[in-house]
Amino acid sequence: MLIGRVLTDGRVNARVKWDLTDNLSLTNEPHMSQGMVNFDYKGKDYRSQFQMGNGALFGASYIQSVTPHLSLAGEVFWAGQHRKSGLGYAARYETDKMVAAGQVASTGMVALSYVQKVSEKVSLASDFMYNYMTRDATASLGYDYILRQ
Repeated sequence: MLIGRVLTDGRVNARVKWDLTDNLSLTNEPHMSQGMVNFDYKGKDYRSQFQMGNGALFGASYIQSVTPHLSLAGEVFWAGQHRKSGLGYAARYETDKMVAAGQVASTGMVALSYVQKVSEKVSLASDFMYNYMTRDATASLGYDYILRQ
């Protein structure tokens, strides 16, 4: 599958995805002058991913369904060119009508999101991000309306 878009500032983003098997896929994500390759593996109740990129960028993540509604995740990365590393944890709680997620990372970022299904065609969403090292905060609200179903 090939997915691409042209942004208003003239940048072109593209993504290629290959499903090697039902559980294993390979994706390539070039961003400007960077190259990134992701290896994904999906099990029945978990997903793992390993990333490699130019500039000695390495990352790994793992998400596990703990209950039918709760999933917990962890990730680690190392950017050798910039000599930075990071560790993050996430949780996701999901029901038929809502999804709530939270993430905290050693880079200082805390992210919270919430999506509420109002009807079969309408969902409302909110997002909050805070960096406790720089004290920057952003919040957003949005909606999703499905025209055809």
